[in-house]
Amino acid sequence: MTERSENPVTALRTWHRPLMVSTSLLTGLVLVAVVGLVLDDRMLLNESVWVKPLKFGAAFAVYTATLAWLLAKLHRAKRLVWWLGTAFAVAGILDVGVIAFAAARGTFSHFNYSTDPLSQAQMAILSYGVPVLFFANLIIAILVLFQSAGDKAMTRALRAGLGLATAGMTVPIVLGGFVGLAARTGTSAGGDPVKLLGGHGIGDPDGNGMPLTNWSITGGDLRVPHFVGMHGIHVLLVLVLALSALGVRWMWLRDEKVRARLVGIVALGYTGLVATLTWQAARGQSLIHPDGPTLLALAALATFVVVATAAVVVAARRRPAVLSGAGAAPSR
Repeated sequence: MTERSENPVTALRTWHRPLMVSTSLLTGLVLVAVVGLVLDDRMLLNESVWVKPLKFGAAFAVYTATLAWLLAKLHRAKRLVWWLGTAFAVAGILDVGVIAFAAARGTFSHFNYSTDPLSQAQMAILSYGVPVLFFANLIIAILVLFQSAGDKAMTRALRAGLGLATAGMTVPIVLGGFVGLAARTGTSAGGDPVKLLGGHGIGDPDGNGMPLTNWSITGGDLRVPHFVGMHGIHVLLVLVLALSALGVRWMWLRDEKVRARLVGIVALGYTGLVATLTWQAARGQSLIHPDGPTLLALAALATFVVVATAAVVVAARRRPAVLSGAGAAPSR
C-alpha cells in the first residue's frame, strides 16, 4: 500500500496563521528596506540606514515561517502552542517594525536612550518585545522535548535547533550584563548627537565592522554567536533534507537511526561552535582574528565531528553487507 502524499497547498493552510501573517508583513518590510537602499543615501555607522531593517526583516521572516511550519506538526498542548506562536508573531513584527521606523528617522533603534518621545517609545517596545520572543521560544523548545515532530532525525534536529536558537537569544542578555552598559554618544544620519547606552561590541565600540554584517573587526561582537545560534535550526533542517535526498542513492542512509545519529553529531559540533564564538566574543576578540586557543578549540570541534561522522558512516555501510551475507547463506 502506498501512502498518499499531502497536498502542499492543503499542508500550508495548516501552518500557524498568525506566524504566517507575521512572515508576510516582515517580507513586506524587507521589500521596503530594499527600496530604501536604492533611493535613500543616508548612512549610519558607515552603512545605509536600511541595511539593519533588511537583515532583521529577512532573518525574522525565515524564523517565523519555520515556527509556523513546526507548530503545525505539534499535537499536544495545542491551545498553549497557538498562543505562544501568536505572541512570537506579534513581538517579532513590532520589533522589526521599530527597527524600520528608526531607519526612516535616520537614528539608532537599539541602545538609544535619547530623551525624545519617539526614541523612548522605541526602547520601550524593544524592552518588552525581546523577553516575549525569548520566553515564547523557550517554552516551545521545552514542549518539543516531549513530543515527536517527524522521524527521529527531524525530531532531533528540531529539538537541538530550538535549543540553539534559545541559546543564541540568551548570549546578548548574559554577555551584555557581564560587560556592562557603557554610555557614549553616537551620531544620527542627520548629524545629531544620540545618547547610547550599551552596545554589541566588546573591547571596541560598534561601527568598526565588516561589510553587510557590520560585525566588529577590531573587537568582540555579541551578534556573532547570537546569529549563529539563532539559525542553527535552519542548518540542521537543511542537513535532514540532504540526508533524506542522499538516501535515494545510498541504502544505508535510509535507516532513520543512522540519519538521527549524524544529525546529533552535527548538532553537538554546532553547539560547540556557538560556545566557542561566545567565548571568543567575551574576550574582546574579533571573529576574523582568532588567537591560538580559539583555533585550537575550533580544530578540536572539527576533529570530533569528522571522526564521529566517519565512525557512524563505516558502521552503517557495514551493516547492510553483514545482513545480506547472513541472509544469503541459506538460499540457493
